[in-house]
Amino acid sequence: MLSALILIPFVSAAIIGLSPLPAKNSRNFAIIAAVSVLVINILIGFQFNFKLEGLQFAEDIPWIQWLGLNYHIGIDGLSFPLVLLNSLLTVIAMISTSPTIARQKLYYSMILLLSGGAAGAFLAQDLLLFFLFYELEIVPLYFLIAIWGGERRGYAAMKFLLYTAISGILVLASFLGLVWLTGETSFDYQAVRGHTLPLNSQLLLLAPLLIGIFIKIPIFPFHTWLPDAHVQASTPISVLLAGVLLKLGTYALLRFGVGLFLEGWVYLAPWLAILASISALYGASCAIAQKDMKKVVAYSSIAHMAYILLAATATTRLSMVAAVFQMVSHGLISAFLFLLVGMVYKKTGSRDVDYLRGLLNPERGLPVTGGLMILGVMASSGLPGMVGFISEFLVFRGSFPIFPIPTLLCLVGTGLTAVYFLLVVNKVFFGRLTEGLTQLPPVRWKEHAPAFVLLLLIVAFGLRPDWVTHWSEVQAVALLTGS
Repeated sequence: MLSALILIPFVSAAIIGLSPLPAKNSRNFAIIAAVSVLVINILIGFQFNFKLEGLQFAEDIPWIQWLGLNYHIGIDGLSFPLVLLNSLLTVIAMISTSPTIARQKLYYSMILLLSGGAAGAFLAQDLLLFFLFYELEIVPLYFLIAIWGGERRGYAAMKFLLYTAISGILVLASFLGLVWLTGETSFDYQAVRGHTLPLNSQLLLLAPLLIGIFIKIPIFPFHTWLPDAHVQASTPISVLLAGVLLKLGTYALLRFGVGLFLEGWVYLAPWLAILASISALYGASCAIAQKDMKKVVAYSSIAHMAYILLAATATTRLSMVAAVFQMVSHGLISAFLFLLVGMVYKKTGSRDVDYLRGLLNPERGLPVTGGLMILGVMASSGLPGMVGFISEFLVFRGSFPIFPIPTLLCLVGTGLTAVYFLLVVNKVFFGRLTEGLTQLPPVRWKEHAPAFVLLLLIVAFGLRPDWVTHWSEVQAVALLTGS
């Protein structure tokens, strides 16, 4: 059943790309494939036992045994919410794409490859298999930015390619060193996890792994590829980039950083907590200085992803659950904000905070988009009743007893979130409508439908956080006990 989450996107991408299927039909075919994956994910959710530790629905098939590589996949409470998020945002990204986009067959093939690769990485229980899926993400995302991006798409795509390639090399070096030092003959996650290496060896392997993961998340000072990638990428690709691709890094942080090198992780935790607070403050400070709405959301992502690192460093029961919750929360909220920024750009042709004014005008502006943006700002700023409040409260509550100063600094970052988003909302949506933008094209309800779906989940998980925490609680804690 789990293989379907990987194979359906891959096979569908091949059919779209290689078959004589008319280009105009590729969109419908891709959406059907993506929805099928989402339905299978939901069915898995109904059968998933959240009270059990360890893998469920596991599949272990020998593949290239002389290399120590097996097709070993499985799902647990750590991977399930992220696999589900991936399938949901894939559907959202496809529906949000213009039906008239150029080179549709290649475009939808790349998105399906991206989705299948992300699912494979979240499900892989073999280190080498994870690396293959981790690296596979680079190719489709490179083309999605380089072909359908903005004016400086070539520069942004190449920068993304170089950074993430280096990230993969560092992760692979850590995995190879781990297998070599443990004396294992395979890259099986549970097999290598059964060994306990000396602290010095753990630190030696953890260092390249962390740098590789920090590039992917990204954490300051390894973040510079992200704003360029977001600004140049189209709206649907920004949704996938923020909602799914960045989560590969935070997922690896918990699965491999904490799961494989717990002693070394705890040793480095105080320094990592300081780094998390610096990254949070840096991202928030940079967001205040931006004039491009998309860059504001991009730098906001750097700040909010740092909260996940902070939670992971505390290694308490609550903080580990908080780290997973923050992943889901950020995935939903950032995707929601990018959709709305994309809508503003689509209707006005600008994202310039200093140019746009009065878009909340009920007659000639974008009142529904403005209203949704205000709700998105409230969610990202951690106002009660929405998922952002729960995730940040859990992060800070779980981290404060262990690292009070870094936690307080991150709390300042949360305060800055409200500042930069309110500045954007106040400038762009209130006041008199900008001259020259007096007759904006109306936004049809179906154009806002993907944003409404995300808003529904943002509110639902904010009111019923147990719907998320019960997915991950048992497995997140199991990472700390070594079981």
